[in-house]
Amino acid sequence: MTEVVVIGAGVIGLSAALMAQARGLSVTVVDREGPAAGASAGNAGAFAFTDILPLASPGLLRKAPKWLLDPLGPLTIPPAYAVQITPWLYRFWRACSPRAVAASTAAQTALMDLSRAELEPFLATTGTLGMLRKDGNLQVYETEAEFRASLPGWEARTAHGIDFRHMGPEEMAALQPGLSSRFIRGTFTPGWWSIADPLLYVQALADRFRAAGGRIDTAEVTGLSPRDGRVYIRTKVGTLTTDRVVLAAGAFSHRIAATLGERIPLETERGYNTTLPPDALDLRCQITFGGHGFVISRLSTGIRVGGAVELGGLSLPPDYRRSEAMLRKAKAFLPALNTEGGRPWMGFRPSLPDSLPAIGRSKASPHIVHAFGHGHLGLTQSAGTARLVADLLTDAPPAITLTPFSPQRF
Repeated sequence: MTEVVVIGAGVIGLSAALMAQARGLSVTVVDREGPAAGASAGNAGAFAFTDILPLASPGLLRKAPKWLLDPLGPLTIPPAYAVQITPWLYRFWRACSPRAVAASTAAQTALMDLSRAELEPFLATTGTLGMLRKDGNLQVYETEAEFRASLPGWEARTAHGIDFRHMGPEEMAALQPGLSSRFIRGTFTPGWWSIADPLLYVQALADRFRAAGGRIDTAEVTGLSPRDGRVYIRTKVGTLTTDRVVLAAGAFSHRIAATLGERIPLETERGYNTTLPPDALDLRCQITFGGHGFVISRLSTGIRVGGAVELGGLSLPPDYRRSEAMLRKAKAFLPALNTEGGRPWMGFRPSLPDSLPAIGRSKASPHIVHAFGHGHLGLTQSAGTARLVADLLTDAPPAITLTPFSPQRF
């Protein structure tokens, strides 16, 4: 039986481990801390299948200068990290050209369609279908100018068959009572699904994996060495050997890939949020405050207010003033929100400059498969990525073309 080691016990790694296991492979998962210890625990809980537009876009470039002036705003780069991230920003800027955006949108759409098709069968197989919600998402706008600026994005979604409807104040109030009158327009996307709680979901995947005979070890991987048809995995507690490796270590993946001689420009979007008690607000659906770079989500365990992008790497200490700033805005936008008793959080979202993940074989060895760099969309694209990883591990034709996601595209 082919042995596989998956490095990473987040939603991507565990989903891939379960799909590989279902194809008859012997799978072990290795993680530096354990299941759902990173971004998989604290995300907004959304399956954002309609979010096909890349973060790297002309629209963001127009907003970025204003946002960067606010140290607690939707996008910030700590001065201590500005020089280090410059090469990544240059690649990001190049990915904002119309031709690059069109290519990224097409690739993102293909992965979204696959992920949506794979999700419900995967949830049913893993006993987690009851955690799925289909409440939709409401994107809100404060001015006509902001709304008009969003229309090209909605036209792109129309071209890809994504359902949505624009709303005025009365429809918005009916959908979400208590929303501030400052928001004069909105767009509702019913195809935006969510999970009851991302932490509980990933923990349930881990339980299912173990119940089917899988093993999850805690160890920090420091390097990989392919040799004689096997892969040697160096950790801080020893060395493992296996037939195949899946590298799905999130924001730490590029460090491990570098030991194979691969320079993959992965950066870290540090995401912040606060989870309030479940009765903090009667929230009917997820709300996206796009002009302010954050969302508010209803989980089974609380109301989560979070988002924003801090390009600050893996080493700088958290700045929880960012969580507090989003919470103050959320209170202004939804006056009935009770902001007491919240739990702040910061996590690392692994992002590549063209907003597409790296999914494909390592250039160092066909026995190593990369699956990382999903940015804000790890949960959303987890089932689709797992299907592609399982295809690669079993030498089956991939469900979609992998050229746009090649780890070697940089």
